[in-house]
Amino acid sequence: MVKKIIEDVSAFLKGFGSAFKQQSTEYIEFEERELENVFALILMGAFVGIPSPPTTLVVRLMPHMVREMHVMQRRAVDLDDVFGEIAGMFDID
Repeated sequence: MVKKIIEDVSAFLKGFGSAFKQQSTEYIEFEERELENVFALILMGAFVGIPSPPTTLVVRLMPHMVREMHVMQRRAVDLDDVFGEIAGMFDID
């Protein structure tokens, strides 16, 4: 009887620990993605009007931005003209 209770409590604590570990890992992965976005924004800030760091620093860091550049290019291709679609809803003759 006591052994069964100990096994149940042990199983509960293992499940609780693994769920906590999974949630913590997801949070860290989310934070890493956000930090990568901030890093990309700092380096590519000149495109959106934010003052960027010195050019020599940007050129040194650009090789680390290959994945982000592909993602930005893919997003730019996939973007739709939202305002054009809204204007198209209003049939003006």
